Amino acid sequence: MNHPLNFIPPAWRKNLFWPLLGLVFLLIVVFGITGAPMNTDAAPFGVVSFELASSAPRASEILASWDSIARERAAFGLGLDFLFIPVYVLTIALGCGVAASSLRQRGWPLSSLGSYLAWGVFLAGLLDIIENIALTVVLFGRVVVPWPQIAATCAICKFTLLFLGLVYAIFGAVITLVDWKNLDHD
Repeated sequence: MNHPLNFIPPAWRKNLFWPLLGLVFLLIVVFGITGAPMNTDAAPFGVVSFELASSAPRASEILASWDSIARERAAFGLGLDFLFIPVYVLTIALGCGVAASSLRQRGWPLSSLGSYLAWGVFLAGLLDIIENIALTVVLFGRVVVPWPQIAATCAICKFTLLFLGLVYAIFGAVITLVDWKNLDHD
């Protein structure tokens, strides 16, 4: 299976990866700062608690625990997340591609997994869009079935796919660093 970003020349992939990774970390910091008012007893993990509410009563409980500032921050976070999605999708997919290439050069059998996981990361981005739409309906509309369930299902699948992609990308980076350090000591 071809990697979804094969159209990017190999020499550009690493050069594109690092600025995107920096932007991912910057946006995570922004989410952390702006999302702080959403951390309540009912939502100890802020927006993640809201994403995983999975029922109308639970989502209502979380929304009731948020004051107007927390609700504004939730709306801002949902909007910002629509911009964050392509950034993290490209970053993790590129990471999977770079890891696959590095593992392939070393003859590792897991190298072919990188393309599948990169496609999985793109699917995670699509699931995040659906999740955000469902959360927007809950935040600005009525808290009714099936919106909290749709958001939670998409969130669980999204987090699983992103976790697998991240583990693979990190695994590839660690193998590359270990091989590189072993070459330095020989």
